[in-house]
Amino acid sequence: MVSGHLHEKNGRYHIILNLVDEQGNRKPKWIATGLTIKGNKKKAEEMLRQERKSHVNIVPVIQDCDVLFADYIESVWLPSKQRIEKSTLAEYKHEVNAIANYFRQQHITLGGISVRHIEDFYDELRKTLSECTVHKYHTKIYSALKQAAKKGIIPGNPAANVDKPKPDQYHASFYNTDEMSKVLEAVKGTKLELAVMLGFYGFRRSEVVGLRWESVDFEQNSISINFTVTQYTLDGKRQIEAKPRTKNKSSRRTLPMIPVLSDKLSAMWKEREEWRRLCGKSYNKEYLDFVYVDEMGDRIKPDYITQAFDKMLKKHNLRKVRYHDLRHSCASLLLVNGVSMKEIQDWLGHSTFKITADTYAHLEYESKLSSANALNVGTAFGRLTQGTEVTVKSINTIKPANDCAATCAENPA
Repeated sequence: MVSGHLHEKNGRYHIILNLVDEQGNRKPKWIATGLTIKGNKKKAEEMLRQERKSHVNIVPVIQDCDVLFADYIESVWLPSKQRIEKSTLAEYKHEVNAIANYFRQQHITLGGISVRHIEDFYDELRKTLSECTVHKYHTKIYSALKQAAKKGIIPGNPAANVDKPKPDQYHASFYNTDEMSKVLEAVKGTKLELAVMLGFYGFRRSEVVGLRWESVDFEQNSISINFTVTQYTLDGKRQIEAKPRTKNKSSRRTLPMIPVLSDKLSAMWKEREEWRRLCGKSYNKEYLDFVYVDEMGDRIKPDYITQAFDKMLKKHNLRKVRYHDLRHSCASLLLVNGVSMKEIQDWLGHSTFKITADTYAHLEYESKLSSANALNVGTAFGRLTQGTEVTVKSINTIKPANDCAATCAENPA
């Protein structure tokens, strides 16, 4: 239980709790009781007792290298990350739980953890997980040990001497124009149609579900991406979080609308008004601001898109790709039509040009083949090669990195 006391301000009681941050610094927290000073001292004292019980220090002060590494990463490092996005925190908790379970069984202390211990853990992970996922665990261990070294609890960071797991090379799947047409035809008139259209338009799943009517401008023929809805599991419970921001600053963007998309959204607006009229009081008015709702006004869940998309592909015997690969199909279509990498970065909302360039380098190479053939046939080069068509000998030799690999490359660990 933390310490704290009552403070009188502007005729009312306030509670001040003495908390400690991850550096061991005092961080007082003020809590308004709403109680006037006159006649409410006992009530205020009881509120103080309850608040002291319900709060713990942000991070317990640990200065002993003999503490188990599992206890340190769970009780010290993880609580220091509480200010990150809840969806990211859910991922952190899952990974830290696996790390703690392994090292606790080995009885390895913070001061005793070695390069060999860490590498053995990675080898165990590799039995069931990809190299990209192993890298995510590495970043947590590296950060926790770096924090302990900075505090002076251990002399250095052993994870710095471990060979970093290298994310697998991944070729992003994408549909060609003919396949895109077949998919769009398969979802026509279904609840999944908007998600597929926006996916091919470069939207992320969270951006599709987060689209609001105020972001659709029929007069200017534009559509803005400035709100997201994510779904994740935290402490064993499935959570949905709506937030007035995007994955990163660059993801906040405004795109022009092509006629088919404008017509679809206009039709959905009319359909929604008709369903509101038919359902009357039974219609859910909580999500009136959101575009992607069902007949009863309930907002479509992010997981629905992924699950329904997989089922649709199987039903229509279409080539299986991830829903997220519709974004890759968008990039492919833009490249084929001469759009530059920088413009594609802006359209998709990538945080850095490197992510765009690494992900679509092989597509860019393919798009240049027509230019090479033009030089080959229409210039003096053609006389040397007798006009032989330029082809890709082995596209697999050109290996683009996926988003995960680009992210890993940016990580200081």
